[in-house]
Amino acid sequence: MRAPFYRFIAILLLVIPGLTATYGFLAMKDAIFAQFNTDGHMLWGKFFLGLVLFLIGVSFIGGWTFFRDRKRNYVAPRFKAPRRK
Repeated sequence: MRAPFYRFIAILLLVIPGLTATYGFLAMKDAIFAQFNTDGHMLWGKFFLGLVLFLIGVSFIGGWTFFRDRKRNYVAPRFKAPRRK
């Protein structure tokens, strides 16, 4: 019973930042294409909010993948954790 529940929580920990990054990308896209509307101005607040959300989501997923690969020894030698003497 515990293992499937923990795996579900782990999937949620990756889905939520993925959705955050997706929403951030879509907000940036909407802000850029809003300038082609009749108004002709860009929504800078929405663009920067989208940029922040996108960077948070991508950095979380990238960091999770990097540390998982480091633990399993899949990374290049320069990225491996320094050994203790």
